[in-house]
Amino acid sequence: MSQRIRRRLLTAAVLVTATAGLPLSSAYAQSAPAHKPKVALVMKSLANEFFLTMENGAKDYQKHNPSQFDLITNGIKDETDTANQIRIVEQMIVSKVDAIVLAPADSKALVPVVKKAVDAGIIVVNIDNRLDPDVLKSKDLNVPFVGPDNRKGAQKVGDYLAKKLKAGDEVGIIEGVSTTTNAQQRTAGFKDAMQTVGAKVVSVQSGEWEIDKGNAVASAMLNEYPNLKALLAGNDNMAIGAVSAVRAAGKQGKVLVVGYDNIGAIKPMLKDGRVLATADQYAAKQAVFGIDTALKAISEHKKQSQLSGVVETPCDLVTK
Repeated sequence: MSQRIRRRLLTAAVLVTATAGLPLSSAYAQSAPAHKPKVALVMKSLANEFFLTMENGAKDYQKHNPSQFDLITNGIKDETDTANQIRIVEQMIVSKVDAIVLAPADSKALVPVVKKAVDAGIIVVNIDNRLDPDVLKSKDLNVPFVGPDNRKGAQKVGDYLAKKLKAGDEVGIIEGVSTTTNAQQRTAGFKDAMQTVGAKVVSVQSGEWEIDKGNAVASAMLNEYPNLKALLAGNDNMAIGAVSAVRAAGKQGKVLVVGYDNIGAIKPMLKDGRVLATADQYAAKQAVFGIDTALKAISEHKKQSQLSGVVETPCDLVTK
């Protein structure tokens, strides 16, 4: 990693424009550390292709740096299994890992167990879905966040959709888990774009990041609002569910669908037009940046209280 990028990792706000996974910093990687750190990557649902990509990116990174750190990866059965994710973090505390890189299922509910980890001397780095800043502050916690600006990413997708809409058109938003910051920010970004074109958001309902739930919500919206022109899904899983709902309603070509994440399963739908657009937030890179942030803190013997800030990772519009 260049000196410029390494300095940015601990600044208050960084725009990461690189598009390839970054190696460990040269100062850290010259020789194996006396104590090889054990890093736990704790994700959300591994049934979601996005998090499988994240896990694979982390494993590939460790594979290319085997002398520098050991990696443990964990995920939960579905996006709302917050209690089990808390238990996983507790298990990592008992296992005495050196760092936890966490993609929290809930922006508030995970904060108490994060505090337990920090109190146990474990470095914690937050990726993907940002922990609630106010709740962190109430616990006197500094937890660096590595991830995209979800509001800006969703607005890019919404702005592209807006070119196909006109003032007064009705649209629905299929939100992720409503207690998560990234779901809230993506909904806000979609609304920003719809407001600009004058489209009317007639419904916002949670699809809980899941295909089946997204399908059920989309079906209900299509039934309740027969003049609906578009469905904006907070992730690609829910967009896939929405595509099925549009087909079942006989409204292909009449109701546009957009998503977010650019998972492999969405690519054929982008190609044939079933999905108009999505956003790529580079899951593997988020894991790499999160791990590297943790390892840098460990190598510099920094305490959690000395860490803070945002490492903003890329998020790009994808239309084909």
